[in-house]
Amino acid sequence: MMKLKQSIYDVLCLLMGAGALTGCVEEFEADIPSSDTDLLVVEGTICSAQVNKFILSRTQAVQNTHGMVMEYDARVSVRGTDGSEYHAYPKGDGYSCKVGELNPEVEYYLHIETDGEVYESEPQKPLPTEKIADVCGVQNTPESAIDILVTPAEPFESDHANYYSWRYDETWEVYPEYKTAIYYDVELRTAVMKSNQFPSHGWKDASGTSIMVGASSSYEGERIEKLKLYDIDRSDERMYYRYSGLVHQRAISKAEYEYELARRQAGSEMGGLFTPQPSALPTNIHCLTSSKHVIGFVGCSLNTSKYRFFLDAPNYSIKRPPHFDTRIWLDNPSEEDCIKMVEKGFFLCEWEDAEKSADHMLHTAWATRNQLDVRYQGAYIEVPDFWWLKENVSY
Repeated sequence: MMKLKQSIYDVLCLLMGAGALTGCVEEFEADIPSSDTDLLVVEGTICSAQVNKFILSRTQAVQNTHGMVMEYDARVSVRGTDGSEYHAYPKGDGYSCKVGELNPEVEYYLHIETDGEVYESEPQKPLPTEKIADVCGVQNTPESAIDILVTPAEPFESDHANYYSWRYDETWEVYPEYKTAIYYDVELRTAVMKSNQFPSHGWKDASGTSIMVGASSSYEGERIEKLKLYDIDRSDERMYYRYSGLVHQRAISKAEYEYELARRQAGSEMGGLFTPQPSALPTNIHCLTSSKHVIGFVGCSLNTSKYRFFLDAPNYSIKRPPHFDTRIWLDNPSEEDCIKMVEKGFFLCEWEDAEKSADHMLHTAWATRNQLDVRYQGAYIEVPDFWWLKENVSY
């Protein structure tokens, strides 16, 4: 993750993840008025039946060289208007709170006590989220990137606009640069057959760096169809073989949607003549003990819908980098030469006997562990439990 710079825009990025609707916005450093420094920044969402994470921090002026200041000495809890309360405890870079099943008829809010002040978000009923009907990958031309498009299921209420936020996780298959079924035995001083000495392939994981939001107001029947969430370049290794994405969908209120839009506008226009100061951004969090401003918005969800989808390379026009043989070739090596290669950490990949070669020479090729073992490329070899699925799944 990039090193945070001392600007209020970086603080805002921490709220919900960096990025605009379809990509990351460019950083901009600006001098922050003293009235907009040391403001409490709150990140997190109240979600039913899961562990919730809330991150508290303070804004800093651009001149501050110590970066963001996290708020670690606060008392944080999720409360309901029915008297229920779930306490949060410091964990990692935030506060962890295990929330039980929320009552759709009860309003919930975040309660914070820190630095002698008391803050609360506005009470709100948890919003139900319909399932995701479809997520697909579309490549408009053979040279274009693969667009990931989402279509929510029929909305619970179609007589008004519906608002959503999405985030996603990724898993993709990777293969080593080279494979070998032999090794050089230093005692026998010759090549020996040995299969499965390195894993045949592996997987990598990542999480999207942006959270996208969307509204159904411009769609017929107030139902979003094929909204672009992100794209994957056709030359990206994620698309070389098989790719899987897990999209998380959450229904949000109009107020949270407007906050997200204002936050993104402030980030993309920071320094402009009409750019609002951070303290002017809409928020549903207020200080009950003074007039201090707060940055952030705490939503409340009854559930989060998920959709796992798969993309297979043969279905798209994929551009792989040109392949150059980067192994070390030794012709007619002596036994001592081969032993030295093993001692240097090289592994035998090819052993073409002189009797069988056209020029009657022994040809050998050697590779490093990095070229043969995907684990040295940051992959893991345990098969993901969902990898054998043949069809997309909506949860």
